Amino acid sequence: MAFANSSYSDVLATTIESRSGTIADNVTANNALLTRMRQRGRQKPFSGGSIILQELSFAANSTAKYYSGAETLDVSPSDVISASQWSIKQAAVAVTINGLEMLQNSGEEQIIDLFDARVDVGEASIENLVADGIYSDGTGTNGKQITGLQAMVVASPSSGVVGGIDRSVWSFWQNQTFDFSTDLGASASASNIQTGFNTLYAKCVRGSDVPDLVLVNNKFWGFYMASLQTLQRFAGDSEMAKLGFVSTKYMNADVVLDGGIGGNIPTNTFYMLNTKYLFYRPHRERNFVPIGDERASTNQDAIVRLIGWAGNVTASGLQFQGFGSE
Repeated sequence: MAFANSSYSDVLATTIESRSGTIADNVTANNALLTRMRQRGRQKPFSGGSIILQELSFAANSTAKYYSGAETLDVSPSDVISASQWSIKQAAVAVTINGLEMLQNSGEEQIIDLFDARVDVGEASIENLVADGIYSDGTGTNGKQITGLQAMVVASPSSGVVGGIDRSVWSFWQNQTFDFSTDLGASASASNIQTGFNTLYAKCVRGSDVPDLVLVNNKFWGFYMASLQTLQRFAGDSEMAKLGFVSTKYMNADVVLDGGIGGNIPTNTFYMLNTKYLFYRPHRERNFVPIGDERASTNQDAIVRLIGWAGNVTASGLQFQGFGSE
């Protein structure tokens, strides 16, 4: 039988349970896109079902018309609302302690310190897993990975099925693009980076619907900062900067560096996003919380507790999103 002393199991369980909300907060706080979605009220837990549905408007109401006097009005139903469909993705991290460690850390304070250290590492590991998934195409780990930006906002948006919708059929589901080599005939640089931003920004605008977040890698960050330094024009009141992200402003959008150590944004890529149409959808009962009871093998002297997450990132308007490259 396993060592699995119930008192140690209880300490491990309560340690994880008391920190589960902190883990969830840390995941969103440490990722610029998730932080912005939370700020805009786009963090929407779901409670069940086999898939995640994200409602969207795909057409105008065709009965809108001018009329005069007692002219007959068109009151026929208009099919204008649909939904994209997203698979429920799952992630977990194991926090383990073996019998020898229990004996070596038998004092109450010692065992709590050990559990805290193990949970710290577990939290950081699953945070990094989710943060990396935000930029993924969803095919990692045999399709078990989060459906990220490389699936939603892409260089060739006129083909492929995303969220159950065929881009080749529905133009409203095609994001906007800008490529320095193709559209400007030159590589990106400090002298043309703002031209690139301006061009892509204009493509993404519909009235007051405008991009609010620009995610850049080291290269594009360097070019943009150099262009600002030439003009001596900086914005020190960026909301993302106040939250600790390396950022500045473009128009009313925050430009955030997601490069540096452990940056996940793809090489030579930037995203111009309208997060009004992007959503973070964790399951209400599986948002970085313990999964079940302790797990112990009959032939191992150890106990294991799992921290689990389930959900996905979804979208309701890809035409408002921009993909930039060179």
